Amino acid sequence: MKTIIEDLKQIYVNERFMLIWMILNLVGSIALFIFSIVNLNPDIAVVKIGYGDIGGYRSGSWTDLLTFPVLAIVFGIIHNFITLRIFRRRGAGMAKFFLIITSALILGSFVVFIRLMGTS
Repeated sequence: MKTIIEDLKQIYVNERFMLIWMILNLVGSIALFIFSIVNLNPDIAVVKIGYGDIGGYRSGSWTDLLTFPVLAIVFGIIHNFITLRIFRRRGAGMAKFFLIITSALILGSFVVFIRLMGTS
């Protein structure tokens, strides 16, 4: 726990943009979590759960869509801890790259979930 706080202090002093980006990733993942939980509809027996280029949309149970809230937790909390570890071991450049990838994954999850909700 001490190293996490020390790393956050070092990021705050030296890499404020990276800290802001970590906070934005956390906020984006919280928004994804809330959006995906609010739009789950347990009253519907069959929903669209995926899309494949060849097979089109795949149907399944609404519980399969619980993947999106789990992804939101992973992207928001676990990826920030991984970012701190990367920052400590590899430096700010690699940690920023990891944050860019995480942001793209959050945005991609939003897009996929919105598309799946539009087909239900």
